[in-house]
Amino acid sequence: MKPFTYHRPETPAEAARLAAAPNTRFIAGGTNLLDLMKLQIETPEHLVDVNRLKLDRVEDTEDGGLRIGALVRNTDLAAHPRVRRDYAVLSRALLAGASGQLRNKATTAGNLLQRTRCPYFYDPAMACNKRAPGSGCSALQGFNRNLAILGGSDHCIATHPSDMAVAMRVLDASVDVVAADGGERSVPIADFHLLPGDTPERESVLSAGDLITAVTLPRPLAGTHVYRKVRDRASYAFALVSVAAVFQDDGSARFAFGGLAPKPWRVTAADEAAARGPAAVAEAALAGARTTTQNAFKTDLTARTLASMFEEVRP
Repeated sequence: MKPFTYHRPETPAEAARLAAAPNTRFIAGGTNLLDLMKLQIETPEHLVDVNRLKLDRVEDTEDGGLRIGALVRNTDLAAHPRVRRDYAVLSRALLAGASGQLRNKATTAGNLLQRTRCPYFYDPAMACNKRAPGSGCSALQGFNRNLAILGGSDHCIATHPSDMAVAMRVLDASVDVVAADGGERSVPIADFHLLPGDTPERESVLSAGDLITAVTLPRPLAGTHVYRKVRDRASYAFALVSVAAVFQDDGSARFAFGGLAPKPWRVTAADEAAARGPAAVAEAALAGARTTTQNAFKTDLTARTLASMFEEVRP
């Protein structure tokens, strides 16, 4: 690890102001950042510890939704009575991710911002445009079995690793942000993560100093909430394919997908195809997929995962 300064601000505004300095990172649970620092993939000169900020509450909103503080730990969020009752897909997605020990430390904001687990991103000896812009992408012609078939580019085919974010996407969450100048805004989660294009190092709409303060969920969706995650081993593995779905009481449904793209993937056409069955949903969701010889199996795996969900909910 390289030397760095360490700050513990008392307010979100102070934290955002401090983090506007070049080469600065926020730290809370540190479950991803510390690993990256040990490997010198991330080498911040300044760390801003946000754990003292009072952002660890889950509160009802006036319109019947839920406001989740940025520092709410994954374990606490998954076990929260209102989340389990009204946003069950979120609870299930959180429990599908990582180990109990990691969930005890990982935060809501950190989960959204965790970085890809592409093996070439983690290997400084290999070319990676996300880690070193302009160096190339070793994954394109390398081992890419676990990587993206949707939303990638000629510069990057890394996938976003979060389970929680996939559930947040199907629920149409929004991300509340305070900027370094004190300004506040709310970003729909559909717009929060960026596709790589020719700037894969830029993963979200956040600018220097922007601090996530909360994630807000709209009023709950009535119906059956399902989260299905397919992985190489039964626990503590990232998704090859995951699907967050809400089968609503009026016969409609909505879907979001993980393991397929650089961001949680949701397309309107897939939701609209629900009445025609799982094959139609898969066809719509996978439109435009670009596969390799190693990851082409993800198209069939997505279709089969959807089929098993439909069979469970709408036999």
